[in-house]
Order: sequence, then structure tokens, then C-alpha cells
Amino acid sequence: MGAEPVKPYTAYRWARENYTRQGRMLDIWRFVLTWLAYLWLDQQAWSYGGQPTPERKAKRRRARAIWIRETLLNLGPTFIKVGQFFSTRADLFPSEYVEELAKLQDRVPSFGYEQVAAIVQQELGKPIAKIYSYFDPTPLAAASLGQVHRAKLKTGEEVVVKVQRPGLTRLFTIDLEICRGIAEFFQYRTRWGGAGRDWIGIYEECRRTLWEEVDYLNEGRNADTFRRNFRDMPQIAVPRVYWRYTSHRLLTLEYLPGIKISDYEALSAAGLDRKVLARLGAASYLRQLLKDGFFHADPHPGNIAVKPDGTLIFYDFGMMGRIRPGIKEKLMGTLAGVVSKNAELVVASLVELGVLVPTADMTPVRRSVQYMLDNFMDQPFSSNPEAISVTAISEDLYELVYDQPFRFPATFTFVMRALTTLEGLGKGLDPEFNFMEVAKPFVEELMSLNGAETETLLAQVSRQAAEFTSSSLSLPRRIESTLSKLEQGDLRLRVRSSEAERLMRKLNTTSMGILYAVLFATFFLSGTQLFLAGHATLTVITLVLAALAALALARVLLRLKNRSERLM
Repeated sequence: MGAEPVKPYTAYRWARENYTRQGRMLDIWRFVLTWLAYLWLDQQAWSYGGQPTPERKAKRRRARAIWIRETLLNLGPTFIKVGQFFSTRADLFPSEYVEELAKLQDRVPSFGYEQVAAIVQQELGKPIAKIYSYFDPTPLAAASLGQVHRAKLKTGEEVVVKVQRPGLTRLFTIDLEICRGIAEFFQYRTRWGGAGRDWIGIYEECRRTLWEEVDYLNEGRNADTFRRNFRDMPQIAVPRVYWRYTSHRLLTLEYLPGIKISDYEALSAAGLDRKVLARLGAASYLRQLLKDGFFHADPHPGNIAVKPDGTLIFYDFGMMGRIRPGIKEKLMGTLAGVVSKNAELVVASLVELGVLVPTADMTPVRRSVQYMLDNFMDQPFSSNPEAISVTAISEDLYELVYDQPFRFPATFTFVMRALTTLEGLGKGLDPEFNFMEVAKPFVEELMSLNGAETETLLAQVSRQAAEFTSSSLSLPRRIESTLSKLEQGDLRLRVRSSEAERLMRKLNTTSMGILYAVLFATFFLSGTQLFLAGHATLTVITLVLAALAALALARVLLRLKNRSERLM
């Protein structure tokens, strides 16, 4: 399938000058409330014809995920980036949502050369003709945050100029203010909030990430750091930043053309060894992770190219990941649990790392972790290299963490996605490529450089595993058996409270009433606006939906009244 055609710039409501804050709020909340209505519908057995099989539910989730992805594209730059951010949160959404959101690509039309010239003059204080001897008015590429033009400085250097989209700061400010309200709504008004999810914290993390990416000075600093990290590796090239011609909204970079890494035919025609390129790409990323702790968080094919001499070129440093110091030491307990294949120790260490939120009943989590340990640790990787792949591991991890109290940081998911992307690129370049085999000598080299530290780490891991095993064997057999049953979920203590159950049912009914009331208000207000705008057909449709929501609200209120009368 080819790429979908890009709409004209004026076809997007958010790109119009007369687009108001109220109109923006209506568009965003319409999306949110429609999504909530879909979620409610998907929980009703009758919506599946009375047979909600796992296959039908998965198909429905995929359809919803595609609708969300397409709607976010229409909502514009902020929500394209929000969707890309949420595609890193496998602990919040099912795998279908994560996969579809990961496909979000910026398909936003370019803006005019007059606007480009005005932004350059505002940022650099001089007109384009005074700075560049040549400036191509047609952009090389256009994305949600900006577009890139080829140019030539007065001093003769070939450069590319990245210009931020006009009005982007205003749009971000409005959208993030509305998103704050949505986060509070989910936190305090829905069953997905409360102690189980910190939507306010998630919003703050998303807001911080978006403002960092929209700051081109930050991207320039990232590019400089990345280039310095690879200064002793000539096989990797990074465009140089021209700081004299760079600002918060303008980024001037060295022009480094190359063959797109996924253009396999062009690479072969240029006489390049695709096997060497596959191993070089994997090795460069492993170096970023294991040595530098500073890695490219979005290594898709559009951000990597190849020079005619086989040098890899990295582009676009707006989204970078960092591995904080001290994480390796905190992972010691996790390694001990993995070595001894003990889920309890793994779970305890993950709680300490903040990856896992402790709950009243951790039994399902322990069982899931034990299943992962038993399956992956028992597979003989060396005898069957196809048995395990980065993709398989990441998919199983995503299935494990969804709907469980795991809180994988965005950095972790960036790593898993980048490894998966690189593995796919590697297999495209070389069908026999195996990421794990490339990683093994690199890790061994790193360990040899830190022999004493590695020996201490392994000694402490072995000691912790031995201490745990010894303490377990010292328990009397009967107590050990009972604890084992409790941990595995074979023995449970159940306490029922009819009063608590009645209260929970009342709370659930009340929350449904709130949802129907919000839906009624939304459809009614939308119908009123459509009527005033002269859209008769759409007015009738929205008013019918408002009537249905009002009927459902009346039923909920009647149910609450009947329950109250029975309790009196």
C-alpha cells in the first residue's frame, strides 16, 4: 500500500488563522468522549452479536487503534507527538494501540516560502539573501514540527535549514492546557484513574518531552553530544551544527546526503556490503546504549543514511534517550532473581527500581514474571538462534505489562522499540542477520574492559541468589508448601462484604451516569452549533445521539433510585 495523500494545508482546522481556542477544545473533547463511548460499547456483549470471542475483541481493538491514529493525525502536530509518546507506554494500552501509534508518521503539508523567510528574519535579524547565497524555496521534507530546506551559506558551506512551523508555540500552549484537563478527567472521573494510574504525572512527562523536542537549540546540543561520542569511530557521521545560524526556531546543519538505509536496491547498486552495514548499525546502537548511555530514540529508516564509502549518517536528534547513572547497580537484585529464576526476588527488585507499583495482591504479577523466566531462560539460544528475537521479547513484555501494575519508563520502551527497528533493518539488509549474535562480542568486550567491576557484580549476584535459596530451604516443608500455594494463587483468602459490594455497584452506576451526562451535553451542544451553521443532516444525527444519551442517563437515575428505596 502506498502512503496516503497529504491534505492541503488549509484543510486542517488547526492550521487556520481564525481557529479559536473554543473550537480547538470542542474538537479535542469530541475525540476523547467518542473514544470513551467506543470503550463502553466494546465492553457490551450485545455489540458482538452476543458472542464476544477473543478474536472479535482483538479485531475490534485493532479497528479502534486505527481510528485513533487517523484522528490524531487530523488533530495536528501536538497530538501526532502525543500519540508517538503514548506508543512508548505499553503499560497503559493494549498491544494493538501501541503498534498502531508507533506507525504515526508526520504527514503534514509544508507551509509557504514567505512564512519561511519571515521566520528566518525574525530569528537571525537579517533577510535570507543577506545570510545565504542560495536558499531552495521548496522544502526537502515537511513534518509536524517544521520543514527542512537546502541552502548555501555566504561562506560557501552546503547546509540544510530546519524551520519551525509558524504558530506552533501557540498551538502547543492551547493543546497542552486542554490535555491537562483531560488528564485530570481521567484521573478523578473515570475508572482508569485513582491509585492505579498517575495520569497527571504522565501528562507532565509528555509535556516536558514535547517542549524539549520543539526547542531546536536542544536538538543542536544533542547532535553535538552524539557526534563527540563517535569522534573515534569514522564509520559514523553526524551533521555539524552551525550555531551562528541557529536559534530556538531555526536549526542550520551541515548538508550530508546519502542513500536511505532501507533502499536496499540502491545500496547494492552502489557496491556496498549490506551485511557489513547491518552489523555496523547494530554495533553503533549497542555502543550508544552500553557505553555512552545517550542514544537515538527514533532510529527509523528516514533518520539513517549511507555514504558511498559505507559510512552511516544519523539525522534528527530531537528525540534522544538517556540511561541515568546508578541504574546498573539497582538492577543487581533483578539479575540475582533472573539467575535463580525466582519471580519473588525479581518482583521485589522491580518495586525498588520503581518499574513496578506494589498492590494488595501481587500474585498475578509474580505468576506472569515466573512464566517469562521459565520460558525464556529454558530456551537454548545458542542451538536455535531463531527461538528468541528482540521483536519476540518486546512483544511478550508488552503483553505482560499491559493491565498489570508495571510502569515502564519511556526510556525503556524507546530502547525496546529502537532495538526492534534495528533488528528489522538488519534482516532487510541481511536475511541471516541476528542481533543477539552481534551483541554478544560487544558485551564481552565491554565486560573485559571492566573486569573487576564485572567480577564484583557476578559475585554479588551469586551471593544474593545463594542467600535466597538457602533461606527458602531452611523453612519447614509444610510452611514452604503453604507459602508456595499462596504465591502461585492456588490458595486464597477471600473476605466478602455485602455492604462494600453494594457500595461498589452504586459507584459504578454513578460513574456511568456521569459519562452519559457528559455525552448528552456534548452531542446537544454540537447539534446546536451545527444547526446555527446550517448543517441540517448533521444536526439531526447529533440530536438523535443526544436523545439516546439522555435515555440512557434516565435509566441509570431510575436504577439508582430503586436501589436507594430497597436500602431504606
